[in-house]
Order: sequence, then structure tokens, then C-alpha cells
Amino acid sequence: MPEYTLLTAVALMVAIGIDLWVLRTGLVGTRRFWLTVLAIIPGKLLLNGYLTAVPIVLYHKPHYLGIRVGSIPVEDFFYMLAIVLLVLSLWEKLKSVCRAGLS
Repeated sequence: MPEYTLLTAVALMVAIGIDLWVLRTGLVGTRRFWLTVLAIIPGKLLLNGYLTAVPIVLYHKPHYLGIRVGSIPVEDFFYMLAIVLLVLSLWEKLKSVCRAGLS
């Protein structure tokens, strides 16, 4: 498996594991998480699309699958999902911890 593909897949699996079993927010299974992802995608397409089309960011073919959405490697979407899930899971956990501390 290409390196970038492997790293982004592992990052996404780790993020899901942290969400479900470490922080226990279960955010990945909620409608609001996926609506948030849908809201982020247009910006991802615009900014990452520009960076990969110009090209400012280059990808070496043996390191990724070669499947692109426009000019964006599909692995970039796995990476985006992992980051968004981790940030929002941490936010939800901290929010619940703070609320419990104030009660």
C-alpha cells in the first residue's frame, strides 16, 4: 500500500478509535458530525484544489493511490476527516468535563 494512503488510513482509524474508546464521545456516529464535514468540504475543495492544481503541493505517484477528486488526492479527505474528528471529539469531551466541574 502506498505510504501516504497508509498513513492517512491509520490516522483516520486512530481518530475513530480515540473518539469511540478513549474520549467516548461517539461523535463519528452522529448526524451533526457529518453535517459539519459537509460544511467543511467546499472550503477543502477550494483551498486544497488550488494548492494541488497550481501546483504548490506535489504528490509523488508511488506514495498515494492516484485517485483524485479534481486535483486533490482522495487521501487528503481521510486526513481532513481525522483532523476534524479529533478536534471536535476533544471539544465535546472538554465541554462535558467543564460542565461537570461547574455543577
